[in-house]
Amino acid sequence: MADQITERLLDRFVSALRPVVPLVSAWAHGSLAGGDYQSGRSDLDLIVILGRPCTAVQEQRLGEVHETLGSVIPLASKLHCSYPALTELDDPLRSHLTWAHEELMHRPVTPVTRRELHDFGLVLYGRPPADLLPPVTDRQLADFIVKDLQNFWRPALDHPERWTRDIWVDLGLLTLARATVTLQDGKLITKAEALDVLAELGAPTAVVDDIRQRRYGAPGPANEQWINRRAELTLAFLGPAIDQVVTASP
Repeated sequence: MADQITERLLDRFVSALRPVVPLVSAWAHGSLAGGDYQSGRSDLDLIVILGRPCTAVQEQRLGEVHETLGSVIPLASKLHCSYPALTELDDPLRSHLTWAHEELMHRPVTPVTRRELHDFGLVLYGRPPADLLPPVTDRQLADFIVKDLQNFWRPALDHPERWTRDIWVDLGLLTLARATVTLQDGKLITKAEALDVLAELGAPTAVVDDIRQRRYGAPGPANEQWINRRAELTLAFLGPAIDQVVTASP
């Protein structure tokens, strides 16, 4: 559930967009929509549907909207938003203008995001996802998840220097747990639920506790020895675990 600061940010964001782009709908997915939102820690994952693709001028003004919000509301640095047009929604592989990590880029609205929007998307403005967004089949969802594990996460283990960073440890392990559940029964789970699944999968207890504390507790600074040990434990677990999930997938 969003707190007042987050709600004010979202209201201000939608209001700032309306004179800049042909706004049709604005939706939230991820933690905010799924009920696991932690203000200041969770990303604000949004999708804004446009009546037509942005012009170059509109892209520039969109960037200015995000930069202005970030300069007056620190929480806006957590706001990530893709901007597909109504005519661009049929292809899950198509890349769309996106603001993420405080810059403009292009990336797809993935089958996981699409399923989240259909299952529990939060409408911030306009029409709901079911009215505009093509549904995702179980096969499309499973195929995407397996390819993501195979083509992104498995090769990432060959770069051990990445795994000293919190974000790689957190996303790598939580993605594995969520993928395991979705491939087994089609259900999408929260990050809190994924932490419990990790314990069931045999993930290193100290690493799972570390993620839980940083997401839901009041963590102190980590020393270099623990950061390096955490990376070793994560890499040793994730490789065989990913291989097992991929091999077992239908």
